[in-house]
Amino acid sequence: MQKFIQLENSSYRKIIKRIWIGFLIFLGVFWLYVGAVNINLFNLFGGMPDLKTLENPRSDLATEVYSSDGKMLGKFFSANRTPVDYDQVSPNVIKALIATEDVRFEEHSGVDLKATLSIPWYIITGKSKGGSTLSQQVAKNLFQTRDRRGMLYKIPGVKIAIIKTKEWITAIRIERNYTKREILMMYLNTVDFGSNSYGIHTASKTFFSTTPDKLTVAEAALLVGVLQNPSIHHPVRHPVDATRRRNTVLAQMLKYNYLSEAEFQALKAKPLGIRFNPETYVQGLAPHFRTYLKRELEPWAEEHNVNLYTDGLKIYTTIDSRMQDYAEQAVRSHMKSLQKTFDAQWRGKNPWIDDNGREVKDYIEKSARNSDRYRELQERFNGNEDSIKLVMNTPIKMKVFTWENASLEKDTLISPIDSIRYHKRFLHCGFMSMDPNTGDVKAWVGGTNFKHFQFDHVKQDRRQPGS
Repeated sequence: MQKFIQLENSSYRKIIKRIWIGFLIFLGVFWLYVGAVNINLFNLFGGMPDLKTLENPRSDLATEVYSSDGKMLGKFFSANRTPVDYDQVSPNVIKALIATEDVRFEEHSGVDLKATLSIPWYIITGKSKGGSTLSQQVAKNLFQTRDRRGMLYKIPGVKIAIIKTKEWITAIRIERNYTKREILMMYLNTVDFGSNSYGIHTASKTFFSTTPDKLTVAEAALLVGVLQNPSIHHPVRHPVDATRRRNTVLAQMLKYNYLSEAEFQALKAKPLGIRFNPETYVQGLAPHFRTYLKRELEPWAEEHNVNLYTDGLKIYTTIDSRMQDYAEQAVRSHMKSLQKTFDAQWRGKNPWIDDNGREVKDYIEKSARNSDRYRELQERFNGNEDSIKLVMNTPIKMKVFTWENASLEKDTLISPIDSIRYHKRFLHCGFMSMDPNTGDVKAWVGGTNFKHFQFDHVKQDRRQPGS
């Protein structure tokens, strides 16, 4: 019996020893693998961001154009992003983000082992659960760890393991180089909220016409919820999905004691309250002037290795925003009145006439041939005139210019050829105001409406603009 017990203890010790040896071998192989990924051994794994890149992260920033009195006239951008500091963001956003995306954000050092180890359980039970920390998401979004490909990326399962390992390593480095607040802002300033809104500043303006510091709990929850999938949870296109996702974020805030039960019940019953105002190039003062400015700056930018659309420049001009606003109002007021007189005078007649007062019969057809739509159709149909005419004469839904409302456009059903005929009946003008002592241009109105009439009657017209 004693001999049997000794044999059993001996077998038990051998098993324990083998387990320890196996564990140490696994640990050694794991660290060798991590080291190989870190140095991109034999170019198998793809590169990693170096220390210089980590210390000087780069993201595309919109260039802002300002008036002489300090008002922003508009932007040049490929990704509409304007960074903000931690103190410029409502605490509601921070609480909603941490409760939803990374509840142990203040505790971990880049990788949340508890969340990572729980992923297999969530996969087995069929529940959705991400293990990526905010630092890992910064590594993915800002330093593009997934875009640096190695030879092993061709193997599907191995590729995913390498990507996650690179994110872990980069996240730990980020935590060593930045404070928690800095990491939060790196995340909030770079993420995509949809509708060409990158970063919390632009998203606040786009969806709620406000600034990040003024976001309410419900608004913050909605924006944080959108981040999971900006297309599916878009609050304008998919309000039901957006509401459901917002309430999920609110539930997370309740779970982690950022909200009381009473607050949660009241907030989830609220409507979305969207004040959708997507920022486009045509918005803002002096769009014709900004277009001219962009063309003038492009050669300079190329010469100085500067990108007007991504380098976040601040351009200060001589335009006075108050004078520009008055000038645009004056043009709208007078041109609307003149258009009524013009329409009454030419009712039932076409105003395109020659020097002898006779109508130019092929004027619309020639105008159509010079349009972008016609050129696109020529390319699509290899110059087949019958196919082009069919499309040009088929009514479609489109927005056209009008003086009938404040937005200066209306939805209608009209053929492309008739839309050209319709728009050719509108009067146009140019307006420029200059300081005679300095030559500074104070106001520049290139036309009645930039969106529909981009021809600049100040710069491109041969006639002297009104002043």
